Amino acid sequence: MEIIRGKHTSFLNASTLAERLDGYDTVHIDIGTGDGRFVQHVAQTCPHSFVIGIDACRENLHEVSRRAPSNALFVIANAQVLPPELHGLAAHVTINFPWGSLLEGLLDNDAALLESLFTVMRPNAELEVRLNGGALSEVGWSLEEGADRVRDVLTVNGFEVRLPITLRACELRACPTTWAKRLAYGRDPRAVYLRGVSSVELLGVAAYTTQAVNLG
Repeated sequence: MEIIRGKHTSFLNASTLAERLDGYDTVHIDIGTGDGRFVQHVAQTCPHSFVIGIDACRENLHEVSRRAPSNALFVIANAQVLPPELHGLAAHVTINFPWGSLLEGLLDNDAALLESLFTVMRPNAELEVRLNGGALSEVGWSLEEGADRVRDVLTVNGFEVRLPITLRACELRACPTTWAKRLAYGRDPRAVYLRGVSSVELLGVAAYTTQAVNLG
């Protein structure tokens, strides 16, 4: 898989990745990581976890990846086709304020995206999704309807998801992502938080994604 540090990219195979993960308690994967500041924060505050940020846009990662701590790694990949080297590693997956194809994939019940999510997760892994009102309105959804839709999509694909929680401006300010800060101080500080766990074994993915295609 392709990784980045500063402006330099290279490739990391499964055995070398396993060496880097050795000694860490858990693996946390952040999908659509943007500029990588969330990954940097989690890696610094949770030294016993190995944190992997994934994004298709390498330019945004130049600054943070250059000074990433030893327990952080940045991967260049599309969320619909996550590298096989990551399969079955994550005990915790986050998707913070998705937009573009990542948000549309969650709303449209994209089978490739949902299967890709499941393949990187261990059984009973935790999933956190934060959605903002502005991004949802750009693709024709209200905050409440969009949050309910994403929850329904995740549920039919094998996740047990709690009811959405509204995030206020003060909570957004405390969230260690660049977008959260922009939202908190912007004109439209509306956001919701979804939290769930993967509720089926990885071998059940195909059955759930087949059901998911028919979600109304």
